[in-house]
Amino acid sequence: MATCKISCVRRDLLLYDNPAHALAASGADSLIPVFVAGDADEGAWPLGGAQRWWLARSLKSHAAKLAALGSRLVIVEGEAAKVLSDLAKRLGATEVVWTRRFDPAGLAAERRVEAALDKLGIAWSGQLGNHLFDPEEIATKEGRPYQVYTPFSRNCRARPAPSKPRATPTTLPPADGAPKGVAIESLGLDPKIDWAAGFRAMWVPGEETARARLSAFSSGSLARYPVGRDEPASDGSSLLSPHLAFGEVGIRRVWHTAAASTKSPAESTDKYHAELLWREFATHVLYHFPRTDLAPLRPEFARFPWRNDPDALKRWQQGRTGYPLVAAGMRQLWHTGWMHNRVRMVVASFLVKHLLLPWQDGARWFWDTLVDADLANNSLGWQWAAGCGADAAPYFRIFTPTSQAQKFDADAAYIKRWVPELKDVPAKSAVEPRDATVLPGLRANSTVGEGYPLPMVDHAMARERALAALASISKSRAGG
Repeated sequence: MATCKISCVRRDLLLYDNPAHALAASGADSLIPVFVAGDADEGAWPLGGAQRWWLARSLKSHAAKLAALGSRLVIVEGEAAKVLSDLAKRLGATEVVWTRRFDPAGLAAERRVEAALDKLGIAWSGQLGNHLFDPEEIATKEGRPYQVYTPFSRNCRARPAPSKPRATPTTLPPADGAPKGVAIESLGLDPKIDWAAGFRAMWVPGEETARARLSAFSSGSLARYPVGRDEPASDGSSLLSPHLAFGEVGIRRVWHTAAASTKSPAESTDKYHAELLWREFATHVLYHFPRTDLAPLRPEFARFPWRNDPDALKRWQQGRTGYPLVAAGMRQLWHTGWMHNRVRMVVASFLVKHLLLPWQDGARWFWDTLVDADLANNSLGWQWAAGCGADAAPYFRIFTPTSQAQKFDADAAYIKRWVPELKDVPAKSAVEPRDATVLPGLRANSTVGEGYPLPMVDHAMARERALAALASISKSRAGG
């Protein structure tokens, strides 16, 4: 009797080192790769606009690679438990395989799929896909989850090296009996108004591009990664984050490719590995503390006196803050769907500490505008900036945007690229334009340069206000 298996495609849009495809293909006469589309299983975080743009192209790329191996990607819409159990029953499938997600909605969807398949007596398997470690397996000596990165990373590094990635299959069983499914174009993933021109100029989603980026990075920028990663105007980042978010490149492949680089000193590889472990740490924290996507890990911050100021939030979103480095980051984000990591920290600190606006507002904006949006990384990063999460920066540590610009963009190359109003002014003044005495076109109505706004909030005042807000919750905690 012919054996049919289903491989459920999730955030693993690749063939190289795809454990779900590999396991499902083993011993199968027919393999049906299935992608379940829609928001039914995404909980509070349906894909944002930038992610939807990426997904449309990533699906096309993966479908083409499957077709080249004699297979076919079947796209269906609905709730995964119903869709997959119905399909498995109709095809007489003996097993359904997927790679695991560790976010709350992804885990909940898996439990529903497992229950539905158990009722039918159909075998299933959830494989560790695009993570180095299962978050259930990493724990303190007391058996508790980690809340601080350094001991977490020490634990990870003490373990055997991550397994080597599997090779790309040269063939796959045919998708015999598979339904036609729906066309990618019918999913409505592309924006109705074409705001993604900048995305197209910077990104080509898909496994082939991910492999090329990894190769270029490991043989180039990795060598000076400890320094280059903090320079927003340079090409010091790997730019692999969206490819990792959609599983177009396997994390084990990234780890081992960096380790094997002969052009990079050991400290560079070690630093890059440390950043990959931050990704693991973020997943670990969200898995064990699933409410931290919207609620602070540190409970006293539930009483924090955040401000409600829609106009200030809009100015931050649009890059009209009067702080050039903050403005440059927000405009880069809107134009490309990506922002340099150093600048992400600065703009996040500005929102929660200079403007005293809730970190959840920033998390939602990043979720909608980043092509590399990952719920665990997004939640950990914003709680870090707000001082209310795992391994958080102390709240009293407040980034000074001008000092950050002077340190990491002293010649204003990054600022001038994304804030063209300041392209013709001296670098020193572009970094801190409120020193307006040397700027051309100074206007008396609170603008400098050619229409560039003065800071929307004074740094010294904002710092004192933020510290007073922190003191208020400290007193509240002390009082009861």
